[in-house]
Amino acid sequence: ADTILLRDCFSANAVLHTIKHDKDDIKVMEGKIADFIAFVGKETVGAADEQIVVETLKTDGSLAIVWTPYQFFYKGKFSHCGVNSIQLVRLKAGWKIQYIIDTRRREACQ
Repeated sequence: ADTILLRDCFSANAVLHTIKHDKDDIKVMEGKIADFIAFVGKETVGAADEQIVVETLKTDGSLAIVWTPYQFFYKGKFSHCGVNSIQLVRLKAGWKIQYIIDTRRREACQ
């Protein structure tokens, strides 16, 4: 729930997308980093619990990719699951998240 620490994880122009399945249509929805940080800041510690597994990590110089399947629980109850695909860049201040795109589904994940 530390919004200052969370904000420091992102580059100044980071991008956030979610792939949304809507009946027979697939859409890519853009989110705002500021809205994500505000959501986290309003929650009590432990209420929003994203359990991730780092499955793939690759780097080339100042670029890194991370593939993390996850399950998300809200106030102790399963909410959704999917995969985060995260691109990071190494800046003077260190590694920062530049881009996140994720999938979300309601059925239980394997």
